[in-house]
Amino acid sequence: MNLASSGSIPTPPRPVASVLHRVRSLATKTVFPALLLAAALTPAAAEIATKVRFITSEGEFTVEVYPDKAPKTVENFLQYVRDKHYDGTIFHRVIPSFMVQGGGYDANYAEKKTRPPVAHEGREALAKGGSKNVIGTLAMARTNDPNSASSQFFINVKDNDFLNPTVIPPGDPVPKFEYQGRVYENTPRAQLINAPQLFCYTVFGKIAGGMDTIEKIKGIPTGAGGPFPSDVPKTPVLIKSASVLK
Repeated sequence: MNLASSGSIPTPPRPVASVLHRVRSLATKTVFPALLLAAALTPAAAEIATKVRFITSEGEFTVEVYPDKAPKTVENFLQYVRDKHYDGTIFHRVIPSFMVQGGGYDANYAEKKTRPPVAHEGREALAKGGSKNVIGTLAMARTNDPNSASSQFFINVKDNDFLNPTVIPPGDPVPKFEYQGRVYENTPRAQLINAPQLFCYTVFGKIAGGMDTIEKIKGIPTGAGGPFPSDVPKTPVLIKSASVLK
């Protein structure tokens, strides 16, 4: 079984080009067009939540983030909030059957400077009982490199199972591994751990209030804008401020 092929995740239900600017592989064909979680997830423990309020040109929404599930990812996100990085940025990608994405570009489509990327924590978060990429959840955008997430995030506006990381069963070699309906036996662990296709996207929070604002955003007509050929809101959606709630 060779999972080291190029590309990291399949395309969404309808063909799109460069759906997530920092997730360029979304529009790249891959040998493995769907990911299924083979391992049962442990029940969610008591969640430790921190809330962040976003005030946008379309209204407010609040997110809860979970440092007990994805500590590095959450701290990275909160530091951008504290640094006021998100203030004055836009939602530059809106696909109503998929997700809304922002956090990287200002109103003039200039990409903002970011800190070094954060390590991928998707598998660890799931193993701790974290959420999958279901409607209303918050996840990090990235490039083809699983460990490339910086400031950009997206909010799932439908259940996107194909974005879920795959939890690797214990053992080396892994006695049994199921992928896309096929069962593989005695697969070297390193081959699975390092396979880009199996990382997918780290969920680190969810909408805790103001989902109606997200619904407004996803309903805005889109087209070309700035450097992007499609999926840009024709009426800019500005993040006026983001702040940690005490």
